[in-house]
Amino acid sequence: MFPTPRADVISNTREFEITPLVKPTGFREYDARWWFGNPDSDKEPEINLMGVQALGMGLGTLIRELGAGPDIVVGHDYRAYSVSIKNSLIAGLLAAGANVKDIGLALSPTAYFAQFALDVPSVAMVTASHNDNGWTGVKMGCERPMTFGPDEMGRLRDIVLNGKFKLIGGGSYDYVTDFAARYIDDLADRQPIRRKLKVIAACGNGTAGAFAPEVLERLGCEVIPLNTRLDHSFPNHNPNPEDMVMLHAIRDAVLEHGADIGLGFDGDGDRCGVVDNEGEEIFADKVGVMLARDISAITPNSVFVADVKSTGLYLTDPVLKEQGAKTDYWKTGHSYIKRRVNEINAVAGFEKSGHFFFNAPIGRGYDDGIVTALAICDMLDRSPDKSMADLRRALPLTFGSPTMSPACADEIKYEVVDRVIKRLLAMRDVGEKIAGHDIVECITVNGIRVVADDGTWGLIRASSNTPQLVVVVESPVSEQRKIDMFHAMDAVLRENPEVGDYNQGL
Repeated sequence: MFPTPRADVISNTREFEITPLVKPTGFREYDARWWFGNPDSDKEPEINLMGVQALGMGLGTLIRELGAGPDIVVGHDYRAYSVSIKNSLIAGLLAAGANVKDIGLALSPTAYFAQFALDVPSVAMVTASHNDNGWTGVKMGCERPMTFGPDEMGRLRDIVLNGKFKLIGGGSYDYVTDFAARYIDDLADRQPIRRKLKVIAACGNGTAGAFAPEVLERLGCEVIPLNTRLDHSFPNHNPNPEDMVMLHAIRDAVLEHGADIGLGFDGDGDRCGVVDNEGEEIFADKVGVMLARDISAITPNSVFVADVKSTGLYLTDPVLKEQGAKTDYWKTGHSYIKRRVNEINAVAGFEKSGHFFFNAPIGRGYDDGIVTALAICDMLDRSPDKSMADLRRALPLTFGSPTMSPACADEIKYEVVDRVIKRLLAMRDVGEKIAGHDIVECITVNGIRVVADDGTWGLIRASSNTPQLVVVVESPVSEQRKIDMFHAMDAVLRENPEVGDYNQGL
């Protein structure tokens, strides 16, 4: 009988070798993330290999319970420990009777594509995405193109933590040879990009380096590689195109080489960041507005989805209004937006983090950073007399912040956000001003987005995959109003002593 997982096992002990360690907080809203350990860190692991095996047992049990059957695609990203994590996960899946299709080294969208190409309903992608080395995780689903949401993750957590596995055995294992080439061929099987574009392809030494440059080259782009050699030590910076360090590196390369655009891919290739030809970093929500303009010009009555962290331009942009485009604001998170795009049959969905979701004919509904990059290149192709900077300047001016993330422990972050919501709603109800202006709207679909009477807004929510909160502010009025809103929102946050320092500022 397999031992029931525990959350209190200490590393470098006998118990650590014979007991599955699984910390409950690793089961997040729409995927799983744990600190596996790093030799340079004193932080105690939140999961061990036996714990990952228990996760596989639980996942194999769950997909049958949900009626998806035993077949599942499994892949892994480029980390020093990801193969070990994947093999332990597979051992658990096999014990639960799963039929595993192992596609090897992959991007998350490679694994999602495999669900279609191999006609397999379920997926488990071992990845820590853009997180620091030492983190691991799994993105899962059993209803393509969607991934698990809170209900499925909650059920998986209960099965694993309570040891309620159905270990029927009889599973099978099949390694799918050269599947990466099949994925690349699928992306390249389309109309070439006619405009001669010089593109910086930045991969932060993450897994996308084995995929993105080849696709772009095959479709006619002149590719300047930036940190595309796979190196799981990430010697330059984390592969995170939402982080200003990576964006600044792309900016420098664009200016040095006179590139038309800089494209940055995260660690598991499902996000894309953009720097224009003048070296200006364009936040992903603004890129989404540009793409929405382009797509709605050729697709009548387009419907889009945007997450609550995103710019207000999706509703106020005069071009989108003139072209009849509609946008639905929804919960932040790749699983939420993916599901919402599918539910309302939207043309596309956009997240400020850089997860973009395209339905046919552009994509298959899941987030793929390379598909996003190609959609951006197509937009430039359809605007041959305009640069990326021209398209950026054509948007109404707003003053937005990066995504800022003050530290807050997983065990307390949702309670802190609940307190913040209660406090800000009370301010609205009694007519108290925010940064000197009346509160006209509070959107609480995901945390709280407070909108002032001049259109300036601020958002506070809990991060779904790290021990942090998320703060975003934007003003259509001025840089100073943006800063004022930040200080007002931060003042409410600082009423909670559990909130720590920011990862980056304005």
